[in-house]
Amino acid sequence: MPSVCFYFQVHQPFRLRHYTIFDDSTSYFDEFKNASICRKVANKCYLPTNRLLLDIIRRFDGRFKVAYSITGVLLEQLHKYCPEVVSTFDALAQTGCVEFLAETYYHSLSWLYSRDEFIEQIEKHIELVEHLFGQTPRVFRNTELIYNNDLAKTIDSMGRFDAIIAEGADHVLGYRSPNFVYRPPDCDNLKLLLKNYALSDDIAFRFSNRSWKEYPLMADKFARWIHRVNGNGTVVNLFMDYETFGEHQWQDTGIFNFIRRLPYEILKHPDNDFKTPSEVAGCYDAVDTVDMPHITSWADMERDLSAWLGNAMQSNALHELYRLEHLVRETEDEHIIADWRRLQTSDHFYYMCTKYFSDGDVHKYFNPYDSPYDSYINFMNVLNHLTRRCAGAEVAEAKVAG
Repeated sequence: MPSVCFYFQVHQPFRLRHYTIFDDSTSYFDEFKNASICRKVANKCYLPTNRLLLDIIRRFDGRFKVAYSITGVLLEQLHKYCPEVVSTFDALAQTGCVEFLAETYYHSLSWLYSRDEFIEQIEKHIELVEHLFGQTPRVFRNTELIYNNDLAKTIDSMGRFDAIIAEGADHVLGYRSPNFVYRPPDCDNLKLLLKNYALSDDIAFRFSNRSWKEYPLMADKFARWIHRVNGNGTVVNLFMDYETFGEHQWQDTGIFNFIRRLPYEILKHPDNDFKTPSEVAGCYDAVDTVDMPHITSWADMERDLSAWLGNAMQSNALHELYRLEHLVRETEDEHIIADWRRLQTSDHFYYMCTKYFSDGDVHKYFNPYDSPYDSYINFMNVLNHLTRRCAGAEVAEAKVAG
């Protein structure tokens, strides 16, 4: 009896404007570009998909369920540029069939550099979800599904969560299937839900690929693949970017018709159902412990950190950013702290990636720069200015104290 667990990542960064070494403005982010992209994605993806899923939930009388992780940086932009989208997410929350997950507010890599900042961002994100949607998240997912044993222990020690989500990478699982609930080592209260990347990517990446041997992917065919899990798994975790619907896979590919039909085809089999991540964690026992001492992610072919830390530019930018933490906090300036945190968003370092082979098209998507080098230079110009602001704030404070 496989349960289908849909989880969608919903995120857009605050993109930086063109910033030179001669700039002295504290306005680092491209208001026009951020507004236009936010509205574009809202009209192509967020609004039509939210309305469609709301209709499906009502049509199936609560038997269809999904989960979202919406970053704080996107919720800020939606509040400013597209408040109607937040209203539709709230309508979904009111159905009782939608779960909201916790993550880092700024979609950051803070776990790798600052545990204090990491936990603060999780708490800040939880507060926002509680305020907007009236839910206290019980499941955690880290930025880009970055995960290892140490992360699981930290999340378990917070005492807030029932489960954590990670990539079901082949090199970790070996002969085991991602279609079961597992447990991280030395975590008595935390379950581990693993993405079925093959079936997830059939929708997220291969759906409109005419050279794919399974093209066209119809809902009845996909439901048969789900049903085959019967006897060899309890849950199929379908985790993907929400922009899959209408943005990565355009409306004319048939993606909306596919998702509209899919619940009917899956629920035709009486043994199948839909569950949210916390329901999966509550319904199914862990069958084994999965040991992940090394870091994994859901990005690219390698499923590692190379999308954000694969070259010297990325490493230097991240090191210098987090090296500034102490100075930033000492200023106690909410604007400086907010800017520093927005610079932590993983997309800034993704744009610096030089992997233009098998994953090149993915890295170019929504990338505002002509090259990774342009991205690095622009980011460092902004960071250098932020550093000067911190120093200026310290000098001003010292003069007041004197």
